[in-house]
Formats: sequence, structure tokens, C-alpha cells
Amino acid sequence: MLKPEQINAVKGRGFLRNRGTDCFSGRIVAAGAVFSAEDLRTISEIAEKFGNGTVGFTSRLSAEVVGIPFEKIDEACAYAAERGLYFGGTGAKIRPITACKGTTCVYGNIDTQGLAKELHDAYYIGWSKVQLPHKFKIGIGGCPNSCMKPSLNDFGIEGRRIPKFNADLCRGCKVCAVQNACPSKAVTLESGKATPTENCLQCGVCIGKCPFGAVEAASDAMYRIYVGGTWGKSTRMGTPLSRLVTREEIEPLLEKSMLWFKENAYQKERFGKSIDRLGIEAFEAAVFSDDLLSRREEILSAPMKTL
Repeated sequence: MLKPEQINAVKGRGFLRNRGTDCFSGRIVAAGAVFSAEDLRTISEIAEKFGNGTVGFTSRLSAEVVGIPFEKIDEACAYAAERGLYFGGTGAKIRPITACKGTTCVYGNIDTQGLAKELHDAYYIGWSKVQLPHKFKIGIGGCPNSCMKPSLNDFGIEGRRIPKFNADLCRGCKVCAVQNACPSKAVTLESGKATPTENCLQCGVCIGKCPFGAVEAASDAMYRIYVGGTWGKSTRMGTPLSRLVTREEIEPLLEKSMLWFKENAYQKERFGKSIDRLGIEAFEAAVFSDDLLSRREEILSAPMKTL
């Protein structure tokens, strides 16, 4: 019979006990939200050598090898590490980065998987020893279709493309290709000219649809950031920041968000709860300045706040 401290110790390494047994499901984390064909072969080998031969995939895109006996956990970890794979994805820290297939999707406005890999290396790996008040989930979506549900993550990133309408190039076609292309019905015809409305989601679908070039991208891709989203027993939609941000702003904003969380949240308090308690205005004021970064080491070394 396993002791509670043994169960808790391996839980922190990515192994969750299978109900009614002394076996565990071990989570192998996908770097950048994808596995290579070689990775999948290795995962299959691990399932056959150490588990019960089955693999499930979690909502955070980790491969969960089922039925690993407690005494084989260390051996399974070593076997995976020799082949460049690692168990993990649990605990009060940054969880595995998730991303939709925006890199290859026809609707994708950004390289979602490339961004996920950068954030994986910089924060899932780079901050692996940083304990936070609670788990912290990061989700990346390529467009407002929101397949990966970034607004239900603690820090959600969503790619946007802002259309720029040029009335001088619009010829007032009887059938407007731009209006027909818009999935949000956010384009009207005013005096025969295609005109966007406030319902535009910046999904980018209309860009390039006008045969006369009346609708082009206003800039490089921009990003909508959601903060404080949660799902489950206590649901909270992520709060969108008051403006879209550039690619260069994402990593500093993410780091400042986690520093703010570490400094202001109580232990076991979710990010969204702390934002609601202190106010989104106070949060934005902090993350759109550089004060948090200047105090980075001080914040990370400080003890966790408790009630």
C-alpha cells in the first residue's frame, strides 16, 4: 500500500494515480503543442514497456501513458529523457502551453505552434522551478474561432488581422465579395460602398476577398490577450485587455502577469479571482508599466501570501 507522501511526490512529477490501483498515468508534455512521429513511436514504446499499453491525450495536449506501476516510474522517466521526452504538467506552476493548429489552418492568423514552442522553452522550462499561488494555464488561438478557447486560460493569446477598407478602390459591386465572405455579418453597404461595423472581430477572413484590392491588412497580425479565464467548478471568462498588442509585447506581458500573480494572489487563489479582488484597472496599470520587471527577483524570492 502506497503512502500519501509517495502519491503526492510523484503527482508533482506528472504522475496521477489510477483509481483503485497503485498504478499511475504519466503525462508526457508536448513542446510547442505537437509531437513528432519519432516522439509518438517513443510514447508507444513507453506505454508497452512500462504501462498497460494504452495512451490518452489530455486537454492540454499531453500524452498520458496509463497504468504505470509506482516502482517503474523512475525507469519510465529515464527512458523518456534519453529520447528527449519528459513527464510533467502538474502542480502550482505553469502548465503545458496549448495551441490550436493555426500554423497550418486556413483561418490561422499567426504561427500558433511556433509561438507555443517559444513560450514552452522560455516559461514552461525556464520557470519550471517557480512556484505560483495556483496553476497557471496559457492557451494560444490562431483566430476568433477560438478552437483552443484562449479566453478560458489564465493567459490567453488570440491572433487577429485588422482589415483596412479603402473606399476609393471599392467599385460598389452589386454582389460584394467582402460582405459575402464575412462570417460575422459585420460588413454593410453604405452608399454602395463596403463598410465595416462595430461587430468586426478582426478575424481576417475578408482580407484579400475584394478583386479590386479595397480591403487589405492594416498591419501585421495583432493579438488579443485574455487574462484570468477558468473552467470547471468555478467558471470565469477571461477579461480581454483594453487594447490589442503586438508580437513583441506578448512575452513581457506574460512575464509581468505571472509576476503580478505571484506578488498579489493568495496561496491557492486562481489568477482570475485575484484580478476580480484587486480590479482589472489595477492589473492593467501594473502590466503596462515596467515596475514588475524591475522587481523580478524580489517578487520571485518572496514567500507566498496566505490568508
